[in-house]
Amino acid sequence: MGIDPAATDRFREDVAWVAGATPAIDRPLALAVSGGPDSMAMLALAVAAFPGCVVAATIDHGLRAGSADEAAMVAGWCAGADVPHAVLRPAAEWSPRTVQADARHVRYALLADWALAAGALALATAHHADDQAETFLMRAARGSGVAGLAGIRPRWLWERHRWHRGYPEGGVVAVADVDALPVVRPLLDWRREELAVVCAAAGMPSVRDPSNADDRFDRVRARRWLATQPDLDARALARSAAACAEADAAISAMMDVLRGERARDSDVYECTYDIAGLPRELCRRLARDAIGYVRDVQGITEGRWSDANNVEPLLDALEAGGQATLAGVLASAKGALWHFRKAPPRRAT
Repeated sequence: MGIDPAATDRFREDVAWVAGATPAIDRPLALAVSGGPDSMAMLALAVAAFPGCVVAATIDHGLRAGSADEAAMVAGWCAGADVPHAVLRPAAEWSPRTVQADARHVRYALLADWALAAGALALATAHHADDQAETFLMRAARGSGVAGLAGIRPRWLWERHRWHRGYPEGGVVAVADVDALPVVRPLLDWRREELAVVCAAAGMPSVRDPSNADDRFDRVRARRWLATQPDLDARALARSAAACAEADAAISAMMDVLRGERARDSDVYECTYDIAGLPRELCRRLARDAIGYVRDVQGITEGRWSDANNVEPLLDALEAGGQATLAGVLASAKGALWHFRKAPPRRAT
């Protein structure tokens, strides 16, 4: 039957919008393909829209007996379609307890390293409108603010910083190297059922991840609940997430100015902000900024740090004039000055 040409054109436009450019032979679009129907549909659309300008990778996480077979299935289809494909395996052994937390960090690091080596224009994942709606509902249930409700971003920049130690001229820490890769979600306006149609029309093989039916996971429960609510439209929820993302982007732009205005003198490996008179949301963002900076320049690897970390207890402690440690960074307050530095080693017990 084949893919509807209108779907191919739509995908081509979506990629151009989120990636800011069109893939080429020397700048291919890198695809993260798990073998599920959503990512296989994305693979079929990409091959139709950008022939000869697509590379793909599948992560064999080894957590289930069938993961190697799933990766082999994707590899076999790609070989038949003349699409370069790689199977990526984590160097460290994962455990079931890390699937929902550290595993995400490991996956993106593996995929980004591979995509950068391939000279890719961007790395595309198959997140769609239903995923966005589920994320919005889960974040709302947790009381998330505007940044959390923004959900899955259409585009974000994966970065790995390596910093020079020492005090360069001007007292500014110099970046030794920055690896950066756009991560794009061209399917955020597509419904799950639309992708199922594409997958079937293209005759794509696919597998179902058993974890997608496991009620222990928040997303599975949100998905099932949403399916029982015909009055809740997934696209409308996704549009609400997009509106939150626009608001978050506006605040982030303000932060570029605020950092310069509120930064105070401190050791080059530490960070101090004057938060006098600022609303909690801006204090929250300055705290996140400071923690990320200190972790980067000090090379702190303790714990995982991302926008998903809960900083509210830390903010409560600082607003009370106290101190708190998060992700290897010690934050302390002296009046309106909040200071962030590497946490001292823990005492042996």
